[in-house]
Amino acid sequence: MKLGLAGGPIVVGILIGCFGPRFHLVTYTTRSANLMLRGIGLSLYLACLGLDSGVHFFDTIMRPEGLLWIGLGFVLTFIPVVIIGVISLKFFKLDYGRICGMLCGGMANPMALNYANDTIPGDNPSVSYATVYPLAMFSRVIIAQLIVLLFL
Repeated sequence: MKLGLAGGPIVVGILIGCFGPRFHLVTYTTRSANLMLRGIGLSLYLACLGLDSGVHFFDTIMRPEGLLWIGLGFVLTFIPVVIIGVISLKFFKLDYGRICGMLCGGMANPMALNYANDTIPGDNPSVSYATVYPLAMFSRVIIAQLIVLLFL
């Protein structure tokens, strides 16, 4: 099983976050450095995402099955978000900021988190995002590896 380029840093980050204080590792950064790194990281992420996915975008959606792909993408994105949002609100009585951060972390969507942070006062979205994101990304990496091992 390989963690790859995405899984390795996530696992190391989780381990440093867990065991760093025990080994007296200094992981503190100033708020300004944190915001700068967030901005640079988000810009690089969006630039690479656009370069990679934009090459054959119109060719893909203009084919007859293009609308099927768009519809499936919408369903796979919208339905889980609505279900988890309703369950979180009705059964667990979480506030709107926490639900937004949790959904952004589960979808690994830093752009939506940035919007939530700009519109919701306080740091509930960021705290929920930071809580859910590592588990969601780690689960994706492990589940993808297990699917490859089981079906190939």
